[in-house]
Amino acid sequence: MDTFLPALMLLSGGAFINTRANVPELRPASEAADLTWRLLSRLAFYLWIGLLLWGAYQRPLLTVLLGFGLSLAFNVLLAARGPKAIWPGLSMLLSLLGILLGVWTVLGLEL
Repeated sequence: MDTFLPALMLLSGGAFINTRANVPELRPASEAADLTWRLLSRLAFYLWIGLLLWGAYQRPLLTVLLGFGLSLAFNVLLAARGPKAIWPGLSMLLSLLGILLGVWTVLGLEL
């Protein structure tokens, strides 16, 4: 199973939620948790960009464009659902899963 497309979608979603949750009510109460969330989301965003660039070099261009489009569609789906109290946890989970799948993809491991 190819993990390239799911990794792009998860990384994009994790980073997107963090940028949309800019009101204090949607941020974790703990300063350490907020910092962890911010750093994890930033890592997810940079890995998303890196995975797109890596994909442009290693994968067919149509696959990379499909991954980009699916990432944007996933972000639109999240935005349409509106802000929720579970967003910080969901964002961290999406980011962690996306980072794991992204590294898995770049290393060329198979499921």
